Amino acid sequence: MKSIFTILAVGALTLSTVACKDNSAPEVKTVAIESHAEEGKQLDPNATYAKAEFSIEGMTCAIGCAKTIEKNISKMEGVKSATVDFDKKLAMVEYDEAKVTPTSLEETVTKTGTMYKVSDMKTVEAFTETSTASAH
Repeated sequence: MKSIFTILAVGALTLSTVACKDNSAPEVKTVAIESHAEEGKQLDPNATYAKAEFSIEGMTCAIGCAKTIEKNISKMEGVKSATVDFDKKLAMVEYDEAKVTPTSLEETVTKTGTMYKVSDMKTVEAFTETSTASAH
């Protein structure tokens, strides 16, 4: 009985020595964070900027649909800002008239997904107020 107790004690001591490592230094991980400002994207200070609003039908969610469309429009050369409000099904885009057209905006939306349909495209002086929208 004494030998079983000794074997168990030695085993427990060995297990605690091997299993209990003192790793006081935390593991450091680098995480890439998507920036809202497009790096390297230059806006022409002398450009004439227009503001367009249009409806987008076919969106089913705010994060997957609306944010993807917003991101794709924002990447367009000449786009100063883009916001897509899922609840109102409304896109608001400020763009350089020399580089972007209403047709190219519509093409970008429909290339994002064939289920998205643009309607009621209009140029505005100021954007419609939205509670959930934020320009990038």
